[in-house]
Amino acid sequence: MKKYIFITKEGQTIAPNESIEVNNMQVVGVVENVESEDTALIKLLKENPWIIDAEFNIAEFIAYEIL
Repeated sequence: MKKYIFITKEGQTIAPNESIEVNNMQVVGVVENVESEDTALIKLLKENPWIIDAEFNIAEFIAYEIL
């Protein structure tokens, strides 16, 4: 079985020093024990309904298999 991490460019993060702009990505979630990236995305969304509520564009998610 495989493990995936999903990240996104959407959203914002704030540095401890708020006067400095931080351009980075956010981790949306990690999914384990799946057979494929597609299965991982489905599991991620089922287990985390806040992702849809927060209006993230799931088409923009970047997935990496974690070895």
